[in-house]
Amino acid sequence: MIPPYLFAEMARIKAEAIAPGADVIDLGIGDPDLPTPQPIIDALARAAQNPATHRYDESPHGWRPFLQAGAEWYRREFGVEIDPETEMVQLIGSKEGLAHLAWTYIDPGDVAIVPNPGYTVYWVNALMAGGEIYETPLRETNGYLPDLSAIPTEIARRAKLFYVCYPHNPTGAVATRAFYEDAVRFCRDHDILLVNDMAYATVAFDGFRNPTALQIEGAKDVAVEFHSLSKTFNMTGWRIGFALGNADAVQNLGRLKSNLDSKAFPAIADAGAYALREVDNCGALATYARRRDQLCDGLNSIGWKVQAPKASFYVWARIPRSDMTSAEFCAELLRRAHVLAIPGTGYGSEGEGYLRMSLTVLGDLNGERLAEVVRRVAESGLVPSLV
Repeated sequence: MIPPYLFAEMARIKAEAIAPGADVIDLGIGDPDLPTPQPIIDALARAAQNPATHRYDESPHGWRPFLQAGAEWYRREFGVEIDPETEMVQLIGSKEGLAHLAWTYIDPGDVAIVPNPGYTVYWVNALMAGGEIYETPLRETNGYLPDLSAIPTEIARRAKLFYVCYPHNPTGAVATRAFYEDAVRFCRDHDILLVNDMAYATVAFDGFRNPTALQIEGAKDVAVEFHSLSKTFNMTGWRIGFALGNADAVQNLGRLKSNLDSKAFPAIADAGAYALREVDNCGALATYARRRDQLCDGLNSIGWKVQAPKASFYVWARIPRSDMTSAEFCAELLRRAHVLAIPGTGYGSEGEGYLRMSLTVLGDLNGERLAEVVRRVAESGLVPSLV
């Protein structure tokens, strides 16, 4: 039986709360509320007027201008050279690519190593492909990085894929170069493909720049990264992204996709190329940074101790009570304060005791909705008063 997708369930719960007329402030799904920058929309309009975009994209791995722009963007951002002809493949959003990679590599009896807590798409698709999963616990005490030495040799021997995600969804944790060096070495030693989900690659604050796996010497031998325009350019609905890195992984994923889809509307890919070449996300990042500070500072001021993230647009917080589970606390938060947050257990058992709040708050123009969140939480009685 295919399990329900977490955010489909949350949408149902939200709809039930709104139906009686409640003003629900949604801190759930990480869907940028800011519009796609107008120059990208204009680029789409121009591309749609070109009849060449109205037909199938028959290129091997994607619209060539898009892949070329992606390679140039990656070089500028991370200093790594990528061959767009052999080391990249266009995706209908990174979620699609991450899911289909499991179907590309996992057979019955194979293992996918996945983070707990982590994005559910990894383990659900590994299971649906007939494989087994091994969960690496990500804990606050280790900076939400997996302990590679704790992975049993027998698991490593059977593993085909090792999924990691930094900046991390749901915790907002960031990786270090040292971690990537260890992960590349581990995957080389055990003949595993390292799969780095970097949907939040450039969503970072206070001058922090995320490292990548492909910056490590020899990483292309064992690693592939997944990138998306969704979070970087407020383009979640456009469904456009790419994978890059290990040439065999790219070729294999592209071969599977050629039997499943016919790529995105080429005009969207053309507009994506424009975004990668000409647009930055500084305005959105400034908005997220202001919201981060307002939410974290506000909650800290009422006694709920939360840490501001360096990257991603998620605040991962330990629930401020010991007499409730994560799910119970989030249910009460919705009932008493009409604030929707995601219980940590939605991302795995290691999420118990935590919840995730997104900074992508629809209708928040100048921080007023986040100020309202703090006010409602303070009045809900859910945060024990400081004594």
